[in-house]
Amino acid sequence: MKRILFVTTGGTIASSEGEKGLEPAFDAEELLSHIPEIRDLCDISGEPVMNIDSTNMRPRGVKKVAETIYNNYEEYDGFVVTHGTDTMGYTSALLTYMLPNIKKPVIVTGAQVAIGQPYTDAKKNISDAVRFALEEVPGVFVAFDGKIISGTRAVKVKSKSMDAFESVNMPYIAHIKLGKITYDGDSKEHRNNKYEIMHIDPSRPFRLETDLCTDIFILRLYPGMNPDIFDFIKENYKGLIIESYGIGGIPNLDDYNIINRIKEVIDAGVTVVVTTQCMEEGINLGVYKVGRDIAEDSKVISIGDMNTEAIVGKLMWALGNFKSFNDIKCFMETPIFRDMNNEEG
Repeated sequence: MKRILFVTTGGTIASSEGEKGLEPAFDAEELLSHIPEIRDLCDISGEPVMNIDSTNMRPRGVKKVAETIYNNYEEYDGFVVTHGTDTMGYTSALLTYMLPNIKKPVIVTGAQVAIGQPYTDAKKNISDAVRFALEEVPGVFVAFDGKIISGTRAVKVKSKSMDAFESVNMPYIAHIKLGKITYDGDSKEHRNNKYEIMHIDPSRPFRLETDLCTDIFILRLYPGMNPDIFDFIKENYKGLIIESYGIGGIPNLDDYNIINRIKEVIDAGVTVVVTTQCMEEGINLGVYKVGRDIAEDSKVISIGDMNTEAIVGKLMWALGNFKSFNDIKCFMETPIFRDMNNEEG
């Protein structure tokens, strides 16, 4: 019987009603006690790492999860991580970069309704996560509402509904219905070679790489934004993620030239990544003049169709592991674990 490590971090899935509202309360074994039939599928052991609302999750918490997986790697066939939904997309993406070339499955899941409440989705999501972990597909994934999503593509799009997560700019890896797994899209073609699903090279060693630089700032453009914010950014941050308009538009008028202020930030040594506020289809800075004016700067990183959750983790990891801007740019603009498509637009 295959062995699964059940890693818990808190979140709604493990919450109960307290004096001031829902708060994490159940540990790993208590969660598993609500789904005794899981033990018929595998030998599963609980490992509580923390018990927090995912609003309070930080990179050092994700590091603890990655270390737990790494330290138990040889003893288990797969890993299921329970997590609050609000920051799950950030955690799943960051785990992907922290666990390069992992040869076993890591499935992150959570719930919109606590496991002890009526109509909870927690039991199904945990069951689906365990079932997919038993498939032995290597990589980091999110299991939610019967869908399996790449860890670098999971975005929470609804605050209340059970179908809270979408796979943005990439097909689902698989669907699970009544315990049956059906592979989707190009995953179906690669299911006989499971390393191909997440483009993992089986010849390269699995590593734990948790060095990060968290000095990054996300700036969402809006009409009338005060350009003086860039003075603060260039003095206090090492990375800047700009959520531009549409396909990559940034204001360039003589009396309101945001592009020139961005170039000042770049000249100050800040790594600048340009993405879009639009959830789907990504950017192409070469279409409009308002994009080309910034694309002409060779030190701007254009991120294609990545989602912001993955960009945050990838940039933190890149700044923490590379010293050269060229190395950072190359890493950020190269598809890693299916976090972006090869072409912009």
